[in-house]
Amino acid sequence: MSVQVATERAGSLPWGLVTSDPGLTARVRAGLTEVEDLLTRCAHSDHPLIREAATHLVAAGGKRFRPLLTLVAAEFGEPTAEQVIVAGCVVELTHLATLYHDDVMDEAALRRGVQTANARWDNTIAILTGDYLFAKASMLLADLGPEAVRLQAATFERLVTGQINECLAPDPDETAIDHYLRVLEDKTGSLIATSARFGALLSGAGPTVVEQLTRFGETFGVAFQLADDIIDIAGEAEQSGKLPGTDLREGVPTLPTLYALASTDPESARLRELLSAPIEDDALIIEALDALRTHAAMDQARATTLRYADEARSMLDGLPDIPARDALYALCDLVHSRTV
Repeated sequence: MSVQVATERAGSLPWGLVTSDPGLTARVRAGLTEVEDLLTRCAHSDHPLIREAATHLVAAGGKRFRPLLTLVAAEFGEPTAEQVIVAGCVVELTHLATLYHDDVMDEAALRRGVQTANARWDNTIAILTGDYLFAKASMLLADLGPEAVRLQAATFERLVTGQINECLAPDPDETAIDHYLRVLEDKTGSLIATSARFGALLSGAGPTVVEQLTRFGETFGVAFQLADDIIDIAGEAEQSGKLPGTDLREGVPTLPTLYALASTDPESARLRELLSAPIEDDALIIEALDALRTHAAMDQARATTLRYADEARSMLDGLPDIPARDALYALCDLVHSRTV
């Protein structure tokens, strides 16, 4: 089966993925609708403030990539297994909860085009709302069995480890770039790996397939985030869902900025000066973006991103030749098209 990758549009799957297999498309689309309904129910509370805060990011939308991966991975077993929908909601609730916490740490003002919870209310409400969503995810997990609970606990441990390491300096024997990639493996790759593992495991796929999809998920997860790093500099607002240069404003390190800071050529001195701290002035944001877009750091970042995407793609070799495998290949191809 061939798979077409298109830009996001009405009727397409998250990330603009369109398969030529109508059965796969229908199952994934129906599954995402069920996940969305369950997300809405889980975010509900009889307490007005909790309800408003918890549904704040759910209602803001998002591409629901993690549940998508859970549903596609389930195609290697019994895709309509009821537990797969629950797992898809668990990984999205976990992801949403981390966003509430991330926005507090980054002092972000906008997320998905709306005010962040910390900007609309305060840091305490944002943190506790994230905790509330983690609790909701845990309640769902209780029905998935002890193996799923252990998997989520291990994933949560890695998420927190990645978040803590992001706040720390690199180890003496590692570069800032290696440190950043290690952070991404924990902070982003671990949950995307678990998304794929849940789908394969709970659909009854074989152990070899489960392990292969887990490894794919982690490596692709890093490529997934690195592609966003590049889009934040080179893309348009419609492509990333946020204004270009958002990470620059918040002082969040990304791969292109780390490569630029590591450069030693005299011509980059001004850019290194700009990137040494968060940039608040709009004119300086434009100056930094213009300089970055033509800097060798962007080519280095693209090369690293594509290396991860190609490595993830190679991990799919040997999986059963079904439309879902082609869909996963297409996700890797989409990283290429998003970053060129």
